[in-house]
Amino acid sequence: MTTPWGEPVLSRFPEDPRDRLRAWDASDEYLLRHLAERQPPLSGAVVVVGDRWGALVTALAAHRPTQITDSWLGQEATRANLARNGVEPGTVRLLTTRDAPPERTDVLLVRVPKSLALLEDQLLRLAPSVHADTVVVGTGMVKEIHTSTLQLFERILGPTRTSLAEKKARLIFCTPDPSSVRPANPWPYRYTLPGDVGPVSGRTVVNHAGVFCADRLDIGTRFFLRHLPSGGGGGRVVDLGCGNGVVGTAMALADPKAEVLFVDESFQAVASAQDTYRANDVSGHAEFRVGDGLTGVPSGSVDLVLNNPPFHSHQATTDATAWRMFTGARRTLRPGGELWVVGNRHLGYHVKLRRLFGNSEVVASDPKFVVLKAVRR
Repeated sequence: MTTPWGEPVLSRFPEDPRDRLRAWDASDEYLLRHLAERQPPLSGAVVVVGDRWGALVTALAAHRPTQITDSWLGQEATRANLARNGVEPGTVRLLTTRDAPPERTDVLLVRVPKSLALLEDQLLRLAPSVHADTVVVGTGMVKEIHTSTLQLFERILGPTRTSLAEKKARLIFCTPDPSSVRPANPWPYRYTLPGDVGPVSGRTVVNHAGVFCADRLDIGTRFFLRHLPSGGGGGRVVDLGCGNGVVGTAMALADPKAEVLFVDESFQAVASAQDTYRANDVSGHAEFRVGDGLTGVPSGSVDLVLNNPPFHSHQATTDATAWRMFTGARRTLRPGGELWVVGNRHLGYHVKLRRLFGNSEVVASDPKFVVLKAVRR
């Protein structure tokens, strides 16, 4: 990536030489050009929110910035990119969205996330550290910045305007107004499930900001909940890509002898799963882990994997995450263990499962979704 501070070499995580997706985009480049040209130069405590693969903090390492991210993969990419470019450990402070925010922010740089709820939560959490002289600049591709995005900056921090577009990217400029009355943070959000979704019918869901479909049960998960395997006999179950944990909680309620592992690469998601599980007074054993799918789970140690894989990586459509999840499931399942997957019919997951497992069975389907089962032979 060419920047006014040099040309750092960057990669996504995990690294894959076949992956043609870059670890930065035009909005990162636009923000860095603007920061290099502005007067006076950057000074004080620099906080970078939502830096997707560490491109911004790697370029700005000389300013000793703090990065705040919801993505475990993004944080690991940042560590690798900092090391790759010779940045000394400790130069960049790495925080997650679950950590206490910095007490003072003199420069706030925001890579606009896909989730408006996550942006709201992070701006509200950081607002007490912002003062009248704080430089606030957001960045994103034109298709990522909406009127609602600008209204959020204005409602929480102060008057907001945008730049002209360059290479389909745009900047957001916000002037903090410490005297403005900020709304209360509505996150996490709790709601009660409907009565037609199996063991979790009428139960409580807790969603932290940024979790997929944070204010309601999405239709794919609803369909999955109606067609989960019948519980019984215990065993080790993984809710892979757990989101708010409602699927794993349903299995724990159906089979109190089961040991359920909730895994997601989102810190917000795992916090949601933990709170959902606890809110329903489930009596079984559960473990909650933030990480890259089933990496670190011993081979042949799992009886059942439940998975609703994402098919986007930020704005890019890709099956790379689903493929890693499926291969991880095959490795960790015991002989006779099962992978159950829900997905949109058009994604063709049955082809991948047959290629990996040698078998794939349709458990249930409707015009939009399909539940598939593959057995580890």
